Amino acid sequence: MSDSEESIRLAAGDAELTITPGNGCRIGSLRIGGTELLRQGERYGCFPMVPWCGRIEDGQFRNGAVSHQMPLNSPPHAIHGTGRDTAWHTVSAGDSTASFSYELVEPWPYSGLVTQTFELTEDSLTLGLGVETYETSFPAQAGWHPWFLRNLGGSDAEIDFTAEWQEERGADHLPTGRRIPPLPGPWDDCFGMPDGVDVTVTWPGQLELKVASRAEWVVVYDEQDEAVCVEPQSGPPNGLNTAPRLVTPLEPLEMAATWSWRRL
Repeated sequence: MSDSEESIRLAAGDAELTITPGNGCRIGSLRIGGTELLRQGERYGCFPMVPWCGRIEDGQFRNGAVSHQMPLNSPPHAIHGTGRDTAWHTVSAGDSTASFSYELVEPWPYSGLVTQTFELTEDSLTLGLGVETYETSFPAQAGWHPWFLRNLGGSDAEIDFTAEWQEERGADHLPTGRRIPPLPGPWDDCFGMPDGVDVTVTWPGQLELKVASRAEWVVVYDEQDEAVCVEPQSGPPNGLNTAPRLVTPLEPLEMAATWSWRRL
């Protein structure tokens, strides 16, 4: 079995993390005191969204005058990047830290390097994503899509956050460009937090988990019975078109997030 196919296990205190580099370098499992926090299955866990987050309208984006078409894996749009469908290379793996990388290839039209890092402590997990280019500049985004189990030990998750705005969502599931006051859930929506992402997921009587990032956008998705998703990301859905952030040889894209937890 190659290093891209093996699972990598990290541990700190009673926290155990399993990463599957060969399946999009996603977190396959996070167990706290033996309790699994993530929905299980090869499409779930927590996957990196890179080199874009959420949907791209009609799968098309521009880089200057050049237009590109991505595969429509969520017709009529392209969704969540290509990193989750890629086998990553294990750069290093210790007892509680690990790093991984892969080279950008087709269908993404630009060359570059993506890295992902994990640092586990007994009460936190710090995640890092980086996108760098060797030559041509291009727009990119990075973020994470965790599937936290809705129910732990008989308690359903409660999501608490204060956002400055909500990106109004059109019938096509894309932001309309209008920012509106945050609406009550259920959500499949992007929220703006200019001071950084700060969302708390609480399973009463079980666990409190905080998702924090210096990034300014978070998508909250709780329309499924099995799981809830809190997705910090470097830009809004369709942001390659509406709010492009260029990766240049001198300025890579760097993204970080921390999950921290305590027993209740």
